[in-house]
Amino acid sequence: MDKKLAVVIIHGIGRQRPDFADGMVKTISRHLAQGGRDPDAVAWQPVYWDDILEPAQQAYLSQALASAQLKSRRLRSMVVSALGDATGYRQLPSRRRAGGEEVRIYQLVHARIEACLAALYHDQLRGRPVPLVMLAHSFGGHILSNYVWDSQRRPSPRLSNFERMNWLTGFITFGCNIPLFTFSCRRVVPISFPPPRLPARLKPKARWFNYYDPHDVLAWPLKPVNAAYDRTVQADIAINVGGALSGRTPFSHLQYWTDRRFTREVADYLLTLL
Repeated sequence: MDKKLAVVIIHGIGRQRPDFADGMVKTISRHLAQGGRDPDAVAWQPVYWDDILEPAQQAYLSQALASAQLKSRRLRSMVVSALGDATGYRQLPSRRRAGGEEVRIYQLVHARIEACLAALYHDQLRGRPVPLVMLAHSFGGHILSNYVWDSQRRPSPRLSNFERMNWLTGFITFGCNIPLFTFSCRRVVPISFPPPRLPARLKPKARWFNYYDPHDVLAWPLKPVNAAYDRTVQADIAINVGGALSGRTPFSHLQYWTDRRFTREVADYLLTLL
């Protein structure tokens, strides 16, 4: 059947598998069916990028663990993966040159997003644009925000309007830590949302919702960043995710993906676009 809605899902830092989004897609699809909509009307597109940095991280970790008597090896592996992703994604160019090796990973990750959007548009949508919603966990919100920013400031003429993010109707960040990456910026400016070229009929439905569990120390509200973010983000929404134990600890950061309450709220928004 023809797709009526496209949803991109991106993960954050830490070890991930290519099927990272399967549980969320299944849970949201069930909510959509309960809401009277056919889940097959949605084109889902995960963006998996962990494999870009994993080889270098694992190579160092193996050498380090073999050459030194290091304690807390499992925790160290998590640290290398998590901090390695965040620091490896973007190291700002030096004053001496405009870029190069410093931004190689940034470019590779963005090339992966571009390839996923191309597959979504040309294969699943068969070249027919539909409203686009992005779901971004944790550091993935920072990545997609950067990608949209670049697309809006330096749009590629070889890409379709859909691939240039002009059909971006919904942005749902969860466990988001964008504020932590604004401190080095002299002037903090969010993406233009809704996009200026979003079809007029979709603008009243455009929403940027930011969900955070108050126990999740990696999740932060976006509106307090500055007045521009306050205007751009429709709502910072506190939500308890996870079980009775995990939901009351920092481990709640990992619990959004199949949480019944969170996925229900996501589905409720998607229903407004179907």
